Amino acid sequence: MISKTFINRPKFAFVISIVITLAGLIAMSVLPVNMYPEITPPQVQISAVYPGASAQIVEESVIRPIEEQINGVEDMMYIESSASNNGSAVITVFFKVGTDGDIAQVNVQNRVALATSSLPSEVTRQGVDVKKKSSAMLLGINLFSEQEGINQLFLSNYATNYLTEPLGRIKGVASAEVMGEMTYSMRAWLNPERMSSLSITVTEVQQALQEQNMIVAAGKLGASPTLPNQQFEYSIQAKGRLQTPEEFGQTIIRAQRNGNFIRLNDIARLELGAEDYSTQARLNGKQTAFLVIYQLPDANATEVASLVKAEMVKLSQRFPDGLEYVIPYDTTKFIDRSIEEVVVTLFQAIVLVILVVFLFLQNWRATIIPTLAIPVSLIGTFAFMVLMGYSINTVTLFGLVLAIGIVVDDAIIVIENVERILKEEQLPIKEAVTKAMDQVSGPIIATTLVLLAVFVPVAFMPGITGELYKQFSVTISFAVLISSLNALTLSPALCTVLLSAEKMKPISWLLPFERLITRATGGYTKTVGFML
Repeated sequence: MISKTFINRPKFAFVISIVITLAGLIAMSVLPVNMYPEITPPQVQISAVYPGASAQIVEESVIRPIEEQINGVEDMMYIESSASNNGSAVITVFFKVGTDGDIAQVNVQNRVALATSSLPSEVTRQGVDVKKKSSAMLLGINLFSEQEGINQLFLSNYATNYLTEPLGRIKGVASAEVMGEMTYSMRAWLNPERMSSLSITVTEVQQALQEQNMIVAAGKLGASPTLPNQQFEYSIQAKGRLQTPEEFGQTIIRAQRNGNFIRLNDIARLELGAEDYSTQARLNGKQTAFLVIYQLPDANATEVASLVKAEMVKLSQRFPDGLEYVIPYDTTKFIDRSIEEVVVTLFQAIVLVILVVFLFLQNWRATIIPTLAIPVSLIGTFAFMVLMGYSINTVTLFGLVLAIGIVVDDAIIVIENVERILKEEQLPIKEAVTKAMDQVSGPIIATTLVLLAVFVPVAFMPGITGELYKQFSVTISFAVLISSLNALTLSPALCTVLLSAEKMKPISWLLPFERLITRATGGYTKTVGFML
């Protein structure tokens, strides 16, 4: 019998329980804290741009060829696609819950590569972006300014250039994106009448800009092989990309035979503006840039939010005059409040269980034994949660709350049987505990198996519902297993150390409660006997 070893060596049982508790405490410090388990299907997003194309053309020339290739990719559930009149195309591929996001991204990337040859050259030149998409929006940060001259275009570009990269490097952040991003762009308002009179087409303008607005390697002067007296080598630095409206205006559209040039400013009005004006962000009716922080699936939401807020404090010290930020959307507030409520419920349940056990056992020493089983079982469960890759969330904490009343049952069975044998047979404490464990070890194991038979099948439920309740059932199952181990090791060891025939006497001021319970039991027995 396994319990006999711990009855004779109670310190061995204490060490096992201490190790389980320490492992759980260490696990608590590394477990991520989230509102719910990760149950959202993995997503891979494909984005492309076809400048100047309508939504219908984007659908026919970009979305359809890509969808034909990615349709049926491994573990795919369904596809969502959208095209807009600004030439952008977005395709989101949803995968089955539990699919590895990195593998899914590689599979989609390979399928998109097959469709590249069918896409317009302008789309492939702009690039087709394939990346994992996180649906876990953690924080929303607004940049705003009361100062004149700082508009949404400036705010959006400042957030893109100076905030997204440092925030995206924070541990646990999946991505930092500016929603409704407005990128600086040189806008050329072409004069159709002027172009018609000079017989210039839009294609000529596009080609001229592509040829002259580029970065080139201009080469070197004096590079080997050279003459013997050549002593210096010079790198030629040519003008790179154009930046100002004046520079763009000097772009040569056509060179005439008489030596004159038709330049871009002859047929167009140039201004520095936004690439797209279709989306705008407002905060209390004022222009703003909205920066969204997405977290990784296995990240600690509260920790990531704290790191992001600390980084924003540092970055704000380098803000231009008049630029401010605010965080109006913060999911961790609700997470913290929900976790706090569940933790309060957890402690309330522990106190109630201890109180009920004390009222019925009516002995402080006897109450200590099932009371110690609660923290060992609950805290030790966190160690197994780390091994399973789970998080501390409302579902797992709800499982622990429900497990509080279960984990003390086995210990109470051991105590009641030891007390009965001490009263009836007047045996020494070690012999009484040994005999008691001979009688209840089998029932304890059987009870544990019955409980596992109830909760374990829940972990095999398919789909999103199964993912939601899997952590609930597995958490309870581990707590029950640890409580069963405690009942076979810690409880008999504590009985040997704490209990004896003299120390098992009930507390005198609880005798009225004992008489009440005895009468109630007698009345219930008579009633059932009469009905039978």
